[in-house]
Amino acid sequence: MDFFFPEDNLTRAVPEETKINSLSAQPYPDGRRLRVNLEVTPFQKRPYIEIILTDADGNEVSSTSIVEPLSWKLEFTMHIRGELNNPYKLNARLYYPDGPSNEPITYSFDVEPHPDDPQPAST
Repeated sequence: MDFFFPEDNLTRAVPEETKINSLSAQPYPDGRRLRVNLEVTPFQKRPYIEIILTDADGNEVSSTSIVEPLSWKLEFTMHIRGELNNPYKLNARLYYPDGPSNEPITYSFDVEPHPDDPQPAST
């Protein structure tokens, strides 16, 4: 079986030099989902990536693990569980099971409630 590998002329980093270059998130208009964009250093060996979303109280409201991604530019959707509790923090950590691990990077943001969600009564 033949695989197609584009001639991209990129310098690919060894595991010790592979890191997360950027992390961002944009809430969907429904206020219950989050579009996450993650870019890592082009790599020689595919890493593992762990992403955890926490609310203002530090409770985990969503998480995902990416095992050996094929690309270094990733876009995916995460679902927000529970009541909205701003601000949110998205923590991403790149690691190799048998090798180096990087410190997590954090992206903080707020989620606006969806207009159809009932608002708590003011006192």
